[in-house]
Amino acid sequence: MNNSAVIIDVIRTPSGRGKPGGSLSGVHPVDLLATTLRALVERNGVDPATVDDVIGGCVAQAGKQTYNVTRNAVLGAGFPDHVPAVTIDRQCGSSQQAAVFAAQGIMTGNYDIAIACGVESMSSAPIGYSIMGEDIYGEQVAARYPEGLVGQGISAELITSKWGFSRAQLDDFSARSHQLAAEATAGGFFANELIAVGDVTTDETVRPTTTAEGLAGLKPAFYTERFAERFPEIGWNITPGNSSPLTDAAAATLIMSESKAAELGLKPRARFHSFAVTGSDPLFMLTGVIPATAKVLAKAGLTIDDIDAFEVNEAFAPVPLAWLAETGADAAKLNPRGGAIALGHALGASGARLLATMVNHLEATGGRYGLQVMCEGGGMANATIIERL
Repeated sequence: MNNSAVIIDVIRTPSGRGKPGGSLSGVHPVDLLATTLRALVERNGVDPATVDDVIGGCVAQAGKQTYNVTRNAVLGAGFPDHVPAVTIDRQCGSSQQAAVFAAQGIMTGNYDIAIACGVESMSSAPIGYSIMGEDIYGEQVAARYPEGLVGQGISAELITSKWGFSRAQLDDFSARSHQLAAEATAGGFFANELIAVGDVTTDETVRPTTTAEGLAGLKPAFYTERFAERFPEIGWNITPGNSSPLTDAAAATLIMSESKAAELGLKPRARFHSFAVTGSDPLFMLTGVIPATAKVLAKAGLTIDDIDAFEVNEAFAPVPLAWLAETGADAAKLNPRGGAIALGHALGASGARLLATMVNHLEATGGRYGLQVMCEGGGMANATIIERL
């Protein structure tokens, strides 16, 4: 039996602004993910009763997203009640990790069919919502880091300072993200990955008129006197314009063994080639993308030049810029349809969103290998290489 794990399909909802009044803010996160799961099996003619497991990512597992949001979405999608589901949290890489777990289940012969997915309704549960007022570290972590760990915005500032990026570089890259995403939208390049949620059919987060000059007028988002005293090297260049926006979205991937796909007469679009996950300095928590890339390339036996497209999550502009500086990758291959600064970063859904965009880009351009890598809260990163079939 061929237990190669293949991607049959991968879809996503539009990205809505993750705040009251956003295009998807009135949709319960369970319904958002349920809509995606139902669309995935229906458009591929797969009987949901045959799905062995549904693995979903979600970061803020509180409020409407608590109590195993993935299982609730499976029930909401109308799947038979014998179909199980689990919700995992590897921070921003949660649904990328879900895809890895699903693929590994296929490759070991424990699954024939699995769905990897993710959801985040940041209008319902903003970042930090699940830990408001809580001591999340305890005494032993506090003892190890007596000066205290920091949020991702400060990490982005530290990276900007360490690599010497100017405000203009950050804003230029961010404007590029919007330009590429707007061009892809206008060209219909997202049509094959997007599903409608009610009357919402396009990404609300993309701003076609964005320019670096316009972004230059925005004020720093994370400045405080306390951090300014602790980190005098910071130049305070991270703004809402060169950061990913709060976002509501869901995404899902249908994964099978190659033999099961053949049995069902389904044509695989890509196969999972290699995986890597790594920890990194939690103070510079966004830099794990660099060692994770080196690790996955070594596992794959490939070089950076063998890869035809890179999806490096744009949590903040300095993350992909530092990754470029350290890897020497071709900048033209990086986030060629725009990234999270334009397309949004719905935390638990972002890994599957990146995968959807990368699969479709490889198909449109005839590329063979795609590499996606995501920085993650707490100092981690996931890297995955796929091969278009």
